[in-house]
Amino acid sequence: MSFEQLLQLKEELGTKVYNEAIFGASSMNDNNFKRANKNRPREMSSKVPVSPLCEVVPVKKVVPRDPRFDTLCGAFNEKAFKSSYSFLSKVKQQELKQLKEDLKAEKNSIRKEKIRYLIQRLENQEREVERLEHKEQKKQEARAMQIQLLREGKRPQFQKPVEKRLLELVEQYKELKKNGKLKKHIEKHRKKVMLKDKKKMREHNQIVLGES
Repeated sequence: MSFEQLLQLKEELGTKVYNEAIFGASSMNDNNFKRANKNRPREMSSKVPVSPLCEVVPVKKVVPRDPRFDTLCGAFNEKAFKSSYSFLSKVKQQELKQLKEDLKAEKNSIRKEKIRYLIQRLENQEREVERLEHKEQKKQEARAMQIQLLREGKRPQFQKPVEKRLLELVEQYKELKKNGKLKKHIEKHRKKVMLKDKKKMREHNQIVLGES
């Protein structure tokens, strides 16, 4: 075939089909990427996309650990914690003293309200700490009494949860009466009960209306 006939055939068949017919399919796709020297980098085809997740250098994964919930950091020791951070009570007392002095010197009403809020917050925290310490002291005394009874060969007496709750209420009543806050506490408790009763009544009415 003449050169003109070959060009005409190429136009009719297309370049790809023409090349396969003339040169063969295997010769067109057989790309030899062998290295002449093993120390040289391997030649890769530009038609093969490289994965973006290709790990070039292995990196050790860092797993964050929270010492509060990690068993490797040991168990929480409340006694050791209180002993280590016992200085915070003195810091809070100093802050409370400073806030009271600032309250006396402050003239801005908005600023005064903020200082009063901070004072009340610190006082509530201090009362809560005292309450917990008193509760822990009572628990230690009861435990010591049980141990003493066991040493004497007697049967230890364990309080029921209801009895413990009653004793706590009596202690709370005495503390409120001592501080002159009993009336306020009773009024607050009464309002809380009233709100709870109103909520129950409202839910009951909604159920009745829904059924009707």
